[in-house]
Amino acid sequence: MEAAARDAQSGLEWRGAGPGGAAGAGGGEAGPAGRAWAWLVACVLMLGATVSGFAKKVWKIGADDPRRVVHGLKVGVALTLVSVFYYTRPLYDGVGGASMWAIMTVVVIFEYTVGGSVYKGFNRAVATASAGVLALGVNWVASKSGDKLEPVITTGSLFLLAAAATFSRFIPTVKARFDYGVTIFILTYSLVAVSGYRVDELVELAQQRLVTIAIGIFICLAVCVLIWPVWAGQELHQLTVRNMEKLAAAVEGCVEEYFGEEEGAQAKSEGYKCVLNSKASEDSQANLARWEPAHGKFGFRHPYAQYTKLGAAMRHCAYCVETLKSCVGAELQAPESVKRLLADVCTRLGAQCGRVLREASSSVATMTTSPALDFAVADMNTAVHELQGDMRELPFTLAGEPGEASLIDAMPLFTVASLLTEISTRIESVVDAVDTMASLASFKQADDDDDKKGDAELKTKVHPLNETDSDEPPEENKTTKPSEQV
Repeated sequence: MEAAARDAQSGLEWRGAGPGGAAGAGGGEAGPAGRAWAWLVACVLMLGATVSGFAKKVWKIGADDPRRVVHGLKVGVALTLVSVFYYTRPLYDGVGGASMWAIMTVVVIFEYTVGGSVYKGFNRAVATASAGVLALGVNWVASKSGDKLEPVITTGSLFLLAAAATFSRFIPTVKARFDYGVTIFILTYSLVAVSGYRVDELVELAQQRLVTIAIGIFICLAVCVLIWPVWAGQELHQLTVRNMEKLAAAVEGCVEEYFGEEEGAQAKSEGYKCVLNSKASEDSQANLARWEPAHGKFGFRHPYAQYTKLGAAMRHCAYCVETLKSCVGAELQAPESVKRLLADVCTRLGAQCGRVLREASSSVATMTTSPALDFAVADMNTAVHELQGDMRELPFTLAGEPGEASLIDAMPLFTVASLLTEISTRIESVVDAVDTMASLASFKQADDDDDKKGDAELKTKVHPLNETDSDEPPEENKTTKPSEQV
């Protein structure tokens, strides 16, 4: 009986394990196929997510600045127009087989801004013409020197001119304004000079290439200027105005964040980074803007170089704001009771600094000179004198306070106040650069009504920060006012 029970139990176990084993074997057989299918589905889903993410990025780029989309369409229009010379038999016969050079010219010189296209077009035209004429002259001299001297003269001229042109690219002025032209000069001279040794009709070949390049430049500039033009001068102008606004917000934000007077001040205080990172863009746009014709408020000899000087003055101020920002986030801070002693006058000075920068930004944006800027600078200097007087009286105030605060505890506050004073000094350099620009660019005088309106707006912006200071100082700061002591 026991043996039969064991046999029955073993059979049940075998039969119980059998289907599982069979299922396991079946699962083993179906497992690779299932995993392959799951992997394929995962790859498809990942590809779809990647394509969707890329499409969203592309859409955001186009939505942020529709001019980028228009630029792509403009390039397509220019290439379509210039390709007519290749597809149309009469035009093709007129320029010969060199019509492909017109297409290459459009692809190479079409830039986002008008200044960039004019810069490359001018350099390409002058470099091609000069290199072609010089190569034809050297080829004529070489051909008259005999078969033995001809390759020597051609190769020697190629070596000397290529070496001299390449070295000239290290000259700062040539590098900034004619670097592309030097490259095209070397390329054109090398092609014409070397081809002249084997090609008999060199003059006709050079003429056809010059004509097709001129056609490409003309079509490129026509499309770039006539269809929604993007001017490098306007881009530089708007960049300078935006940076000045962000610098004003950064100064105010740092003061507000340090004294904890307004939420969201940390986001405002980061604006100085845009000023510090804009040097390359300013230099590039200023260089391209010089090539642009007169347009709008920008005359033929608009002082674009002054924008770089104004940007340098703003960066000089932004470095000090960066130091102030580091003090705001430092671990060692003055006690809140000590901060309150200079909170009002520091906040007032920060507001006045922002007011001056915004007034200067408004002057540059509208290309007008306003007397309100001088008044704002005078108010800022008055706030600086008040801060300096309170700083001199701060040790005596701390000595008379019943608390345990000492002069050592007030050292971080002294640092912040000193940086604010230095920032105001550097802001005056920004104002001087704006005044120089106004003189060079012949800014118009603002109307009296506009001045009154601007003063009202500035007072509305500044006074809410100083409501406690408009009538009389707080009780705890009455003894620290220099005017009352005098």
